[in-house]
Amino acid sequence: MFEVNNVALLENTIRYAFENKDILLEALTHKSFSNEQNDPSARDNERLEFLGDAVLGVVVSHYVFRTFPKLSEGELTRIRSEVVSEKGLAVIGKGLDLGKFMRLGRGEERSGGRRKSSLLANTMEALIGAVFIDSGFENVRRVIENLFADSIRHAARRKAGVDYKTRLQERLQARYGDVPQYVLIHAEGPPHQRSYTVEARFRDSCIGQGQGRSKKTAEQAAARQALERLEGTSPPLS
Repeated sequence: MFEVNNVALLENTIRYAFENKDILLEALTHKSFSNEQNDPSARDNERLEFLGDAVLGVVVSHYVFRTFPKLSEGELTRIRSEVVSEKGLAVIGKGLDLGKFMRLGRGEERSGGRRKSSLLANTMEALIGAVFIDSGFENVRRVIENLFADSIRHAARRKAGVDYKTRLQERLQARYGDVPQYVLIHAEGPPHQRSYTVEARFRDSCIGQGQGRSKKTAEQAAARQALERLEGTSPPLS
């Protein structure tokens, strides 16, 4: 349960002390809590979440760019996408025990909101936005790098750990806000030796094509070709 006096524990954990405690309180306030209050000054954290998302993207991108000078744009994008995803943010939030500091409404409290990945991720972004508002870019950069450096290095080490479909989706979503579709073009051969041809499509255009003994294998091959084309290592389809 949230107690105002306990925010010092959170500040110690993130190694940052807020000058303005009200902005920290706002960052920890879910809309379910503010909606239950008669006080119009009880603002929720959605605006800070918006700001924190942008700041986090810039800081993580810069950190990855300067830390891994030999990685391609595709790999840099993959690492950033993994780290700032809902799952990645929730992992950091759980490590901070952030759930116990959140101000939740009764319904969210009953439904286990303190453990929900979506709420933890959103609150992490709001917390980052609050640090930025409280003292500017250099301090928020330091906080983010302290919190995320291990996750970034872990993501970089498992270069081959994310399948091609996931990597393609993360890259297109990060850059264009949309995801690819996979279309079965052709299937031939007897049941025990079936061969499938699949196209990866993005906004009605074919961006990759692959073949395999299963639809999943063909989709992976199509995603791989699409990634290679995006990175300029494969010629365009005719």
